[in-house]
Amino acid sequence: MTAAPLLVARNLERVFNIGSEKISALHGIDLEAFPGELLVITGPSGSGKTTMLNLLAGLDVPTSGTVVLDGQDLATLTEWELAQLRRRKIGFVFQSFGLLPLLSAYENVELPLRISQWGYRERGQRTHEVLELVGLAERAGHRPYELSGGEQQRVAVARAMVHRPAVILADEPTGELDTSTGTAIFSLLRQISEQENVAVIVASHDVTVAGRFATVTLELRDGTFAV
Repeated sequence: MTAAPLLVARNLERVFNIGSEKISALHGIDLEAFPGELLVITGPSGSGKTTMLNLLAGLDVPTSGTVVLDGQDLATLTEWELAQLRRRKIGFVFQSFGLLPLLSAYENVELPLRISQWGYRERGQRTHEVLELVGLAERAGHRPYELSGGEQQRVAVARAMVHRPAVILADEPTGELDTSTGTAIFSLLRQISEQENVAVIVASHDVTVAGRFATVTLELRDGTFAV
């Protein structure tokens, strides 16, 4: 692990205005994520996990506090610059997989590279590489409906890492999987964090499984980290 974190959040607060009422979703959040680290944020539904990931990705704006990703303060960036930063520096994994149903596993994984205008040969080499890493090289031509839930999530993980991001954000990546398959996905995320030297940040309610693979575990309670 290097001395410099890839992502730093300081004193994050997010307040939502619901009618005349102010709801504090997050407050006093400090976080650092390093290369090669699998950082798991646990907590029950409604504790603020998804809100935090949205702030870390620049998809939402904090009421106060700062988020710095790979040396860039998100508050100083325009919407276009934020979009470019997400495209280059962040990979996303979702609970519901988020694969495009008409594309094969290979095409789903390759898509971020097409969007970023990688060359044909470079795209092919990297896509094959990550499909091999997640154990799906032989399933590359299959569409999502031909894959199991675990296989679909492996494709989603491959897609999240294919463009060599600095950070991967995963929101309940095992939420729709059985315990055995979920364990395999957490093992894969730990492997990727180390092998790709990327910071992987996972929001999960599954404390038991997450704890087996996390290098750091933080628990959210009522919008702040438990001590």
